[in-house]
Amino acid sequence: MSKRIRILVAVLFAILLAGGAVFYFSQDNEKTNKLTLYGNVDIREVEAAFNDNGFVTKLLVQEGDQVHKGALLALMDSQRYAASLAVAQAQAASQKQVLAALLAGTRPEQIVQAKAQMDALAAVYQNDAANYQRYAALVPSSAASRQQRDDAKAAYDNARQNYEAAKQAYILAVKGPRQEDIAAAQAAFDAAQAQARLAAVELADTKLYAPADGVIEERILEPGDMASPQTPVYTIALTNPLWVRAYVPETSLGRIIPGMAADITTDSYPGTVYHGWVGYLSPTAEFTPKNVETPDLRAQLVYQLRVYVCDAHNQLRLGMPATVTLDLTRTATAPRGPAACGDDAAG
Repeated sequence: MSKRIRILVAVLFAILLAGGAVFYFSQDNEKTNKLTLYGNVDIREVEAAFNDNGFVTKLLVQEGDQVHKGALLALMDSQRYAASLAVAQAQAASQKQVLAALLAGTRPEQIVQAKAQMDALAAVYQNDAANYQRYAALVPSSAASRQQRDDAKAAYDNARQNYEAAKQAYILAVKGPRQEDIAAAQAAFDAAQAQARLAAVELADTKLYAPADGVIEERILEPGDMASPQTPVYTIALTNPLWVRAYVPETSLGRIIPGMAADITTDSYPGTVYHGWVGYLSPTAEFTPKNVETPDLRAQLVYQLRVYVCDAHNQLRLGMPATVTLDLTRTATAPRGPAACGDDAAG
């Protein structure tokens, strides 16, 4: 082999060795810049129940049905509550008329009537006063008896009292109702209205609506069962927020920042990557002794991590094992909430 060939082979070997070293170190560096965690899909559940007592008349959804917030789920017998509402509305209407009469004041015809009654009794009063004076003047000369004088005095006193009563009635008719009476009638009307509104709410509570978007997980009651606020009718799995609960070793804790992007994969859908972000990092360790003294024990500390995930195709299920991959070279994005998914689909 010539010297030139030996030199060429040596140079080629050096190039191959350098390339292999670069590839090896780049692969090792990629591994150190990615953190892989294993956890399970977690969701919240809500137990939907009527806010009234009664027996169920109709259920409108089944297990597995997807419902949206405000969707009608079930009906309860409403006859009792409808009757209570009718009574409350009638009482409110009656009290409204009482208040309206007081606010309108005395009718002009009533004032005229009171005036006429007062004038008539005034004439009687004046006549009886004159009779009494005549009899009183005749008694000293024995032209009239004391009995006649006393009878005239009684008639005069009675006429005077009747006139004074009619006079006060006329004054009240002119002044109209007292403000205190109007205020009392207004308070009674307000109370009747409030009772009617309460009865309307109780009637509306005989219909059960979905409190949020989700999937019917369990149908607990059936038509004919007695329902109450303490007895759930359905269990609803809320599809938003949806997250993966995982645990981070203490040695990697300082490299994770809330808002950091994450990729999630599952065994059920190989090749499908779900996009998510770090939404919660527990401030306390779990499943470890309180007193940690050695470096070996400190390395075993783990912290709960919640990675929110977008699942536009509704593929993830409660408890499903999932793999979370965090690219530690990425900078954290702005904090995102569960509503950030929008129409995002799995990648």
